[in-house]
Amino acid sequence: MTGSRELVERAERAIEASNRTSTTPPGQTEPGGESSGRAAPERVEAINQVFALFRLNYHNQYYAAFPDAEQLRQIKKLWLDSLADYGVSQLLGGAKRAIESSEYLPTLHRMHLCCREAAADLGLPSARAAYEEACTAPSPKAAQPWSHAAVYLAGRDSGWFTLASKPETVAWPLFREHYEGYCARVLAGETLELPPVPALEQDRGTPLSAEEQLAQLRQLRRELDL
Repeated sequence: MTGSRELVERAERAIEASNRTSTTPPGQTEPGGESSGRAAPERVEAINQVFALFRLNYHNQYYAAFPDAEQLRQIKKLWLDSLADYGVSQLLGGAKRAIESSEYLPTLHRMHLCCREAAADLGLPSARAAYEEACTAPSPKAAQPWSHAAVYLAGRDSGWFTLASKPETVAWPLFREHYEGYCARVLAGETLELPPVPALEQDRGTPLSAEEQLAQLRQLRRELDL
C-alpha cells in the first residue's frame, strides 16, 4: 500500500493522543458477561489499538466490515480470544505488518500469519512455544541451543525451579509476562545476548599407559633408593 508507513505512524500518533481508541472495548461492555474480567487490560488495549490502526488505514473497508458497535464488540472479543498466544508487542507488530503488506483489511486468519511473521522475522517463537521450550530444557540451561535468547532470559527471570515445580496456572502467567517484555525489546530493535556458557572442567591430560606408569614407578624407586 502506497504510503503505508506514513499511515502507520499517523495512526500511532493518534493512539498516543487518546487513552481510548474505541467506544466498544472487547469483553468489557457488559458486566457479568462471558469474558468480563478475564482479559488483561493491556491485551484489551492492544486489540483496541490494532482496530484503531485498521480504522485509520482502511477507513471505507473498515466501516463496511463493521457497520455497528455491537458487531464490532463481538469481533474484537473473537480476536482477543483467538490471538491469545501473542504478546502485546507481537499483536501491534502483526497489525503493522498487515497494513504494510496489503491494501485490504486483514481477516483474522491473515492477522495470525502476520503476527507469526513479525515475530519469526526476528527469530521469536510464540509465547506458548517459548514456555514449553523453557519448561523442558535440560540443565545446564545456559548451554542449551535456545531458539532465541528471549526464551532463556524469560525462563531465568521466572525461575527455573518455578517452571519445573509450580502448576501451570502459576508458572505460565509469570513466564509470559517476562517473555512479552523481552519480545517488546527485540521488536524495538534491541539485541539480546545469552550469558557465557560455563567453562568445562579443565583437561587433566591423557592418562598414562601401564608401561609409562611402571617406568615412573621404577624411577621413583631409584630416586628413593628402594
